[in-house]
Amino acid sequence: MEIANVKGEARTDHGRHANDRLRRRGMLPAVIYGHGEAPEGVALSRRDLEQALARLSHVIALECDGKATQYLIKDVQYDHLQKDPVHVDLMRVDPNERVHVKVTVELKGTPAGLKAGGELSQLITDLDVECRLLDIPSVIVVNVADLELNQAVRVRELQLPDGVKALADADATVAQVKLKRIVAEVAPSVPVEGAPAEPEVIGRVAKEETPGEKD
Repeated sequence: MEIANVKGEARTDHGRHANDRLRRRGMLPAVIYGHGEAPEGVALSRRDLEQALARLSHVIALECDGKATQYLIKDVQYDHLQKDPVHVDLMRVDPNERVHVKVTVELKGTPAGLKAGGELSQLITDLDVECRLLDIPSVIVVNVADLELNQAVRVRELQLPDGVKALADADATVAQVKLKRIVAEVAPSVPVEGAPAEPEVIGRVAKEETPGEKD
């Protein structure tokens, strides 16, 4: 497991305006909680955090006030476009404590069933697991090269690292190869040559004048 270093500082001001000032400085508001202690407000380097998330790190070493302490990234809240992080929840944990986290599932290889007209689909992209803090895998790699048509990989078949337990249903499908669905295209109607075209009526239809009717 990779532990990312993130610079931070204590935070005393709270509220929307205080958070906006932090973000303009390249910092993100965060809160530390857990182990029965009072929540603690901190500010994190946005650049450091984004690099940690890009490396799929679950644990950070927060460098604050001259010392580094390890915390679990429990939750990251994003803006309305789901692009930029705006707030982070960190959890205090003991290195030997078992925690529940979501780990990214990565498929590897080209399924053999694709040659038979199959299509690969991934149904689980993040797997809920339980393990010690120091045993959290950065990613779970699933080899799908041997998958034939109408075959699947289920949670119980995953090769998880020692000490890591899947919390999802053992029979849940992680990835599968199914026959491609062919959608029939409806050909547009072609007007018969020589047939009179129907005029397009625009606006109000005038009332027809009947014989003997006067203005």
